Amino acid sequence: MSLRDPNRVNSKNPKRVAIVIANAATSSTTGWPVGFWWSELTHPYYAFHEAGYEVDVFSPAGGKCEADGMSDPRDASGYSSSDLISMGFIHTPALAALVEKTKPVTEIEVSRYDAIVVAGGQAPMFSFEKATELHKKFVAFYEAGKIAAALCHGVAILRYATLSDGTLLAKGKTVTGFANVEEDFADNAVWSMGAMPRDKHLMPWRIEDELKKLGANYVQGGLWRGFAVRDGNLITGQQNFSGQETAELVIEALGR
Repeated sequence: MSLRDPNRVNSKNPKRVAIVIANAATSSTTGWPVGFWWSELTHPYYAFHEAGYEVDVFSPAGGKCEADGMSDPRDASGYSSSDLISMGFIHTPALAALVEKTKPVTEIEVSRYDAIVVAGGQAPMFSFEKATELHKKFVAFYEAGKIAAALCHGVAILRYATLSDGTLLAKGKTVTGFANVEEDFADNAVWSMGAMPRDKHLMPWRIEDELKKLGANYVQGGLWRGFAVRDGNLITGQQNFSGQETAELVIEALGR
């Protein structure tokens, strides 16, 4: 189904998804500017629109958001140069504007949406602890029986998401997120460039380790493999190559 198709499935009553991307932050480990990851916004966004869904983009504080440099297909590193979906998003004015003027998560009306999807990037690891309104919204979706999804380092939200009864949302759930083997790969890449001392790590803590400490059943699909998992109405995606898989599980749960 094309994005231009005026006869989308359920066009009179489409499913609605709130995607949350991180506001710009500064890494406490490197001092570098960090942000959201393009493909973790654009790939789910594209999949949802192809399914006929309506999508709105939010951030914890609202306003303009900045992406991690290597997630930009135009970046000199060439790391994301094959990401044509992100390239198309960036060069479509109406879509690019969604990142320039995100709505704050306080404006998310849970009753109006079927799912929330929290995208990653490096910033969530440094900023989500204080994003208390995001914690509340994520839990509100989950407790309302709606889909609560997080992707890559966006899964950091599960470190802070506590249910109304005081239980950690992640406890006892099967989940995924950025894997230790991927953190090792990233650290080694930065060390090999001489950009960071070998006694330091890019991330202040690790998703896999923390989820296990919280009592979650952490699983993963292998180094840089697209992978996502659903446990009831909680959906998690492993890393930046898992946007499509995460979106597909949301669509499978909600229908078209």
